[in-house]
Amino acid sequence: MKLKDLFVKSSLFASGILLLYSCTSDNPEKHIALSSNKPLAEKQANPFPFYRNIAIRPGLNFEVVSWGKGVDSLGGYLILMSDSARNDYKSFSNERKGIITDAWNMDLDNDGNPELYVELLSKKNVRDLNVYEYSRNGFQKINFPSLTSIMKKVYKGNDKFFIKNGELFRSFPITDPSDTTKKSGAEKKLQYKLNGNSFSVTEVKE
Repeated sequence: MKLKDLFVKSSLFASGILLLYSCTSDNPEKHIALSSNKPLAEKQANPFPFYRNIAIRPGLNFEVVSWGKGVDSLGGYLILMSDSARNDYKSFSNERKGIITDAWNMDLDNDGNPELYVELLSKKNVRDLNVYEYSRNGFQKINFPSLTSIMKKVYKGNDKFFIKNGELFRSFPITDPSDTTKKSGAEKKLQYKLNGNSFSVTEVKE
């Protein structure tokens, strides 16, 4: 082979190697540029309007979760029990007519079994309680008493449940029918006690 032909072939081979290297080295930069232009994944909205974790003791927890699509006051809720010390897990679900505004634990009858109170807001200013006691390895519903016919005559909503010194109370404003100003500021206060999974109600006189 002539020296001239060998020189030409060597030059062409070197040029090919340089071209191949430049092509492969450009690809990662182009790939990075394309991937950096991808939009970030949208963060999903919280599918649960209400969530509360209630710790009873180390290892024993109750979680209250509400769900529902469309009308806020219609849907369902779920109570999850986790007893990791005993590897025991239970769940309970129910429909709801109202918006869950609070959930808490009490042992109002002092029997050693936790009671779960789920507070619901309905009709914009009316509150109610759903109560369950966890005993005998399951959820036992406790009927919460409605207002008496006498109380209903002065009840206009805007009530609230509260706990004081380990006791459960409910208060709501009333208007004296004889008060033409409608600004008496008076209120009713009720105390609830639990005995044998049955509530009793007494009016608290100030």
